[in-house]
This record gives sequence, structure tokens and C-alpha cells, in this order.
Amino acid sequence: MLFNSIGFLIFLPIVFCLYWFVFNKKFQQQNRLLLLASFYFYACWDWRFLFLLMFSIGLDYFSGIKIENSKNKNEAKFWLTLSIVINLGFLGFFKYYNFFVGSFAELLNGFGFKANVWLLKVILPVGISFYTFHGLSYVIDVYKKRIKAERDFTDYAVFVSYFPLLVAGPIERATHLLPQIQKKRVFNYEQAADGMRQILWGFFKKMVIADNCAPLVNEIFTNYQTESPGTLAIGAVLFAFQIYGDFSGYSDIALGVSRLFGIELLKNFAFPYFSRDIAEFWRRWHISLSSWFRDYLYIPLGGSKGGLPMKIRNTFIIFLVSGFWHGANWTFIIWGGLNALYFMPLLLTNKNRQNLEVAAQGKLLPSFKESLQMFITFMATCIAWVFFRAATVSQAFEYIKRICSKDLFTIPHPLPVKIIALVGCMLLVEWINREKFHGLEIKRFSPWIRRSFYVVIIYIILRYANFGNNEFIYFQF
Repeated sequence: MLFNSIGFLIFLPIVFCLYWFVFNKKFQQQNRLLLLASFYFYACWDWRFLFLLMFSIGLDYFSGIKIENSKNKNEAKFWLTLSIVINLGFLGFFKYYNFFVGSFAELLNGFGFKANVWLLKVILPVGISFYTFHGLSYVIDVYKKRIKAERDFTDYAVFVSYFPLLVAGPIERATHLLPQIQKKRVFNYEQAADGMRQILWGFFKKMVIADNCAPLVNEIFTNYQTESPGTLAIGAVLFAFQIYGDFSGYSDIALGVSRLFGIELLKNFAFPYFSRDIAEFWRRWHISLSSWFRDYLYIPLGGSKGGLPMKIRNTFIIFLVSGFWHGANWTFIIWGGLNALYFMPLLLTNKNRQNLEVAAQGKLLPSFKESLQMFITFMATCIAWVFFRAATVSQAFEYIKRICSKDLFTIPHPLPVKIIALVGCMLLVEWINREKFHGLEIKRFSPWIRRSFYVVIIYIILRYANFGNNEFIYFQF
């Protein structure tokens, strides 16, 4: 079930009314409702993979209790290792089996050996990367004694399968979400109203920005060998806004929907295209994943406490693993490696934490220096996105090679004026609200101005949205 589907627009009000008007006496009843709603939400995609979600929940719930009840550290480590191996085993089988087998076959063919391999012919279970990381963080936190093992199965199952975040995040932590699940929720009008505003902005970014960029981006990347350099450059830029509108739009809808139920999820995007360097970009893009890798991979590897070689090694590891997490293709690995290279000058000069506040904080416009920094960071990000979007590594290199031509600055024909104007509107709204929680948090204006603006946003959605029931990009991850 997609957020941008008629089914979800029917599903959400039903669950909302049951949650607040029928099962509002006890939060335990609300949790059971959320669990059933989440299982139904997931089963609408493909009920056959519901067993995999349930198995993952049961495995980590049982492992957490066994870790906490262990008589010594070796026993606790055994249950932790077992959980990690099984979780990553399922993830690796469904997501990476074909990649490793195909790469091994290509290696053998390169040495002159003919390899006949069996490839897996099954679709990737939606959201498997996200709910696997939910479970892994939980068992690791129990092992590290950051949190007590959860004894109520329903509460734990809701933590893993909560439908707003189930298929594309944000990647939640038990330390943040479980305490909210384990207490009574009282309906808060202001929270719910702001959640609706965030949902509206999420739909705008997904259905107006991402879904209008997608057809043109697909056409340009498909026919990149015959397109002009200027058109290819526009295609790369539009893909940057497509993936941002798509993924951050999903996150806004997820956070907004959750706020309707009195539960706050982790912020996943903080206006990343206003970043002044690549380190700031990664503090603002897919925040829940970046912080997950920081806490559960980078720091255990030694983080930045060791010497410079260790810092460099650990930085490359988390970026390469992040790329591999996104998909079983060398394009994602190179995308991760390229971002690591971008990060190196900041790491070597110890400037990777110099831009912790928003750009032009408290000001209307950025300085010339900040504008230049944002432009350079955005352009570097667009180059990396080419590898993320391309079907193969060779296509990505050829695409970038064709951009680097003397005809680059020739204005393409036809110029996608409508899409550029819509993207400009989004950037203007987000720039004005870059210090806020989301793009439509515009409390500074009078009520009638705010309501008029919401009406305009709704009109734009109805007028320009692509109602083709398009899936979200990150469903494939």
C-alpha cells in the first residue's frame, strides 16, 4: 500500500478513528490496533512476505530476552551473534545473492572459465533493509545495556513494524520509539494539525516535484547517448530533486502520519541541499541511516579516536557500506566511495564539523561565500547522483564524460520550464523555513495567510501532481 494511493486515503482515516474513538481507553489496545494495521499495511504489498517480517520480529524479541538473561558475557555474545547472522543472512540472501554470484561468475569468465550460476528469481521484500536495521539496533542496544529487553511482544512488534516507517524509514531506535509505545497517548490538536501540514508538504514534494521530474529523468538517462550536454546536466540536476522530493516527501508523510497517532519519529531530512560542504550534507540527508552507521559501525570500528589512517579507513568503510546498503550494484558502491573522497579534504583539515548551524542563520539571504559553498556542494552531489541513478558504471562514466563538453552551456530545447518553476517554488518555501522542523511550519504568519498558502499548495497538487500511483524510490532498498 502506497502513501499516495486511494487505498491509503481510506485506510488512514479508519485506523485514526478506531485508534482515538474506539480503543482510546487503554494504550495496550491502541498498540494491538497499530500492530494489526501495520501487518495489513505490509500484506497489501505482498502477503507472502509477511512471514519474513514476523520471523524477524520473533527472532529479535526472543534474542533480546536471551541476551538480558544470559549468565555471562559469552552467552550474551552468542545470542547477539546468532541474531545478527540470521538477520544479515536473510538480508544478504534476498538482496545480495545475485550480486555476489554474478560478480563471481564475471570474475571467473575474466580468467577464461565458463561459469553457469543459479540466480535468484524473486522480488526483494519491501522494507527489509529498514526493519532489519530496527531489529539489529535493538539487540545491540540490549547487549550494550543501553535498554532493557522488551517483555511485551506487542509493544516490541509495533516498534519494528509500525506502518508509517515500515517500508522506507526513518530507521528508528528502541531507545526513542519504545518509550512512546509503552505509555498512554493523549490526542494533541496542535501536534496533529502540524502533522497534517507536514503530510501536505510531503505530498507536494512527492507528487508534484518527484513524480514530474521522473519521466523526464528516465527519458534523459535512457537516451543519454543522443542527448546534448546541457540536457544531460539538467537530467542530473532533476534527478537530485527527484530523489529528494521522493524520499524526503515519504519521510514527511511518515512523520506527519505518526504525529496523528501521538508518536514522534526521528527527523530524517533537514534541508540537505542548503549544505555548505559534504559533511553537512550527510548530517542533513537520510539522518537516521547516517546516525545508525555512525553509532553501530563507525564508533565500534574506533571512530575518530585513532590516528589519521584509522579515521580514513573508517570513513571509507561507512560510506562504502552505505552505498552497498542502497543496492546490489557496483554503481551504489562507487557512489559511496565518491562521497568518501568528497569527505577526505574536510577530514584531513579537521573541518568536517565546521558548519553545524543552518546556512545564513537568522538572515534572509546567504553571503556570497555561503552561496558559492552551497552551489559547489550541490554540484558535487549531482555528479555522485549520476552513479546512483545509472544502470551500470560504464553508463555513469559515459554520461559524465558527455556532459564535459564545450556545448554544456547551450540552452537545451525544449527547456522544462514548468518543472524548473515548481522546483524553484519548493526551494523558496524550504529556504524560508530552513530553521524549522519541516517546510510548512510557517507559524510566523497570521492564520489567514497560512490558510491561504495551504489552499495554494493543495491547488498546485491537484493541478500539477502525477496521479499515476507511482512507487517511492526507496521502496526498492
